Amino acid sequence: MIYAENKCFILSTAHTSYAFCVNEEGLLEHLHYGALIAPSNDTEDFFKAVKEKVSHNKGTTIAYKKDSLTILEDMMLEVSSVGKGDLREPLIELVYEDGSRTSDFVFEDYMTVEKPECYRTLPCSLRDDDARCLRIVLKERVKPVKIVIDYIVFESSDVISRRTVIINEGEEPVKILRLLSNQVDFDDCGYRITSFGGNWGREMDRFDTVLNTGKFVVSSRAGVSSNRSNPFVMLTNPDTSETHGDAYGFNLIYSGNHYEAFEVSGFYKTRFVAGINPEGFDWVLDKGEAFEAPEAVMSYSAEGYRGLSHNMHDFVRNHVVRGKYKDKPRPILLNSWEAAYFNVNASRIVSLAAKAKEAGAELLVMDDGWFKGRNGETSSLGDWTPDKKKIPAGLEALADRVHEAGVDFGIWVEPEMISEDSDLYRAHPEYAMTIPGRENSLGRNQMLLDLTNPEVVEYVKDSMRNIFKTPGLNYVKWDMNRMFSDVYSKVLPKERQGETLHRYYIGLYDILKTLTEEFPDILFEGCASGGNRTDLGILSYMPQIWGSDDTDAIERTRIQTGLSYGYPMSSITSHVSACPNHQTLRNTPMDTRFNVAAFGVLGYELNFSDISGAEFELVKEQTALYKEWRDVFFGGDFYRLSDQSWMVVSKDKKRAAAIIWKELCRPNDFYLKLKTAGLDPDTQYHVYNIAKKYNIKLFGDLINQMAPIHIKKDSLIHNTLARFIKLDSEKEDYTVSGQLLNNAGIKLSQAFGGTGIGGETRLFQDFYSRMYFMEATDR
Repeated sequence: MIYAENKCFILSTAHTSYAFCVNEEGLLEHLHYGALIAPSNDTEDFFKAVKEKVSHNKGTTIAYKKDSLTILEDMMLEVSSVGKGDLREPLIELVYEDGSRTSDFVFEDYMTVEKPECYRTLPCSLRDDDARCLRIVLKERVKPVKIVIDYIVFESSDVISRRTVIINEGEEPVKILRLLSNQVDFDDCGYRITSFGGNWGREMDRFDTVLNTGKFVVSSRAGVSSNRSNPFVMLTNPDTSETHGDAYGFNLIYSGNHYEAFEVSGFYKTRFVAGINPEGFDWVLDKGEAFEAPEAVMSYSAEGYRGLSHNMHDFVRNHVVRGKYKDKPRPILLNSWEAAYFNVNASRIVSLAAKAKEAGAELLVMDDGWFKGRNGETSSLGDWTPDKKKIPAGLEALADRVHEAGVDFGIWVEPEMISEDSDLYRAHPEYAMTIPGRENSLGRNQMLLDLTNPEVVEYVKDSMRNIFKTPGLNYVKWDMNRMFSDVYSKVLPKERQGETLHRYYIGLYDILKTLTEEFPDILFEGCASGGNRTDLGILSYMPQIWGSDDTDAIERTRIQTGLSYGYPMSSITSHVSACPNHQTLRNTPMDTRFNVAAFGVLGYELNFSDISGAEFELVKEQTALYKEWRDVFFGGDFYRLSDQSWMVVSKDKKRAAAIIWKELCRPNDFYLKLKTAGLDPDTQYHVYNIAKKYNIKLFGDLINQMAPIHIKKDSLIHNTLARFIKLDSEKEDYTVSGQLLNNAGIKLSQAFGGTGIGGETRLFQDFYSRMYFMEATDR
């Protein structure tokens, strides 16, 4: 809902309100963002009550105008700029033709827009009947420049997005040094700022910082949204918990360098700004031109981190992800990478496809190594034709054979890259993003293609079309395995080099929009050395992202927990891989690897031709179980129950699954409780686990405490007994109400803790986990 009267505005979702007014100076004064408010009959008192009172000047501050009591340094604003006394982070910084940098944007007009148009150059949110838009037009008081701000209200998601466009209506060019996307001023300080960062293989670690003074910045200079610092950030009160308290979340629909800053002023107010990282950026805006800042997304919940996450999940599912696979559960895939690395060929792929079918997988993905001369990471990127030695009959014939084996067919590509040792580079060295006269800095032995060059953009489109039009191609993994270092475009003049990185993304988004629209039946998955470009910009074109190259199940619990704060698990792929794990050399039980991966979009990295018969049978059980519960994992509401427990509940609350995992066990530690969330309190649920059989060799020579004769560990008799004698796991089986499960929980079977073992003992050793299922029943 949008309220607009007397130059005051309230944007309301189902549970939140965002309010601002135009003050007597023509400035947009921010009043409130938080829980729902609605104007009473006496709107004059309503807005007077929420405005800050100013009766005299404040210390050594600067007055906005002569004889004015408006002090920008202490005013909560919608738009801040350089000059006029505001010393905090600006939203906008311009350089005019006379060299001056002071800007003063004041209100000109407003309108409501039914379905605002999307950007010309950038991705935007999907606007449907749920969306309402307030458009504010601001004019610079002296210069012929305007700003148009769209506030788009997504009522059911409790999300408001904001998009900003600057227009040069003058004769002279204007240089943009900064045009951020979002600004929210808060009237207090001491908030907890939560950011998510890490590095390759350990993405999305959570970091909390309480900010009482100064500035806290989250940013990327890597040319990508980055595994170092994701653009999703949160602001909460220090006492906010998972289920209680004020929680704000912010994100960008953008994939390049980003900047999020929280700054506490000398008057103990906190300002948040977010958008394109100003460092290394500038843009020359010529006469009549407009520049579009990325769309910003924000949400508030009074129900803690969980409520905020549910808002963000709902928004991403309904207003970011699009296309055929938006609401369609995804296939279980087998990826060739950890099975073969670069040593792929047609016969190996067909063999893996046959095993994939037998195991219950539905898609075989041929990863890196299939194209001309690609036997390692030092060559061939850009030469997108099948290697005749590896795939002599071509991709179409291979796709046919994979389909004949009973599964769909997918491939890996890295279209944004070029190798020095490639036919493309030998023919077109100018296509690479390099600085003339300087030695190239390589990442993973490769260079970036210069997507600011329209000729390169068309080359990428054409080369990918030639691949994607292959009959029988069902899936594409789009990778991007290096960051930016020496940013330069040979097609831009020197005064426009600051535009290079943003123009790169304009080119990339043009490519992605074109190809995903031309090939709507292909399931695209985004990847960038794992989670180096996990953002809403990529999710606007590809419905799922490979969250990390780290497939270790314990590491994945941390990564997926971090991702879950701002991204739905239906958009994150997660695979079961071999042990010792290829990233950590850790051994984790197959059950745990599956249980963790099932909460994302499930896949496998195993070589099904090499694993043991027992493991293969277990995979078959896993895929059958996942298919039975896939609609819940994919479409349900996700809950973080504790530091080592998740849960997902179907939208109709009739089915749910929970996982509890253990990192390191301790002796004499027997107790564990499953306390759920999100179930219907008035519904009866059948709660159960999947009973397992355990190898007696788990107990080593402790077996002698039970055996009538002495058994030497790893002896012939020990190994023979282990083949025929299995220990039963505990069995949990209850029919109880959702009220009991949510409010009290189920006290689970006693764990092994160094003493005693029996049929109802829960073996919960290092890296073990359990999955529990809940189904509504008439009983």
